[in-house]
Amino acid sequence: MLYAMRILIIEDDAETADNLSRGLQDSGHTTEHAANGKIGLELASSQHFDVLIVDRMLPELDGLSLLSQIRAAGNHTPALFLSALGEVDDRVTGLQAGADDYLAKPFAFAELLARIDAIVRRHNAQDTDTRLRIADLEMDRLQRTVTRGGQIINLQAREFRLLEFLMQHAGQVVTRAMLLEQVWGYHFDPQTNVIDVHISRLRAKLEHGFDTPLLHTIRGAGYCLREPD
Repeated sequence: MLYAMRILIIEDDAETADNLSRGLQDSGHTTEHAANGKIGLELASSQHFDVLIVDRMLPELDGLSLLSQIRAAGNHTPALFLSALGEVDDRVTGLQAGADDYLAKPFAFAELLARIDAIVRRHNAQDTDTRLRIADLEMDRLQRTVTRGGQIINLQAREFRLLEFLMQHAGQVVTRAMLLEQVWGYHFDPQTNVIDVHISRLRAKLEHGFDTPLLHTIRGAGYCLREPD
């Protein structure tokens, strides 16, 4: 365990929520419980939590919509989906909605603890630089703004995280596997074109109105964000 955390459990099944709460509290954490998605959204939006554990199928507001709204509001609290929907497509959908990990029911509690530690560790592993800069491209990580040549570039939450990771590894070739794990939290290959789509959108936004490309595709290897030659 990294440290004692405050964890929000958004789960409509009372028995499951009680078991989770007791297990997490026995492991040294403190917990809050929301019995439906609407209450969960209100708590997650108004209070600080270190981790969100979210069920997919919730009354009032389903888990996917809940997490999408949280991410759209700029809340990047590490979140784990806990759901009986465990097929690959279900996991992909959950991760694309903004989850950092996805665990299917039934599950071993020890694995849940390990996954919580892992997503929090990844979340905390970002370097402490508040500003990143490559050529005329600048990112303010506190204000969550991106500019190029002084012009504001509007990015969605996932695009921002993708660019942030690329800027943190500027000049290096970043593989698809690295992006899947570090940006999407996938621990498997979803066999989708999600990376290609996001890279294409990000490149279009970065290069609109500019003659010099910064984001390059390295055929057969990955991608590289680098200063112009």
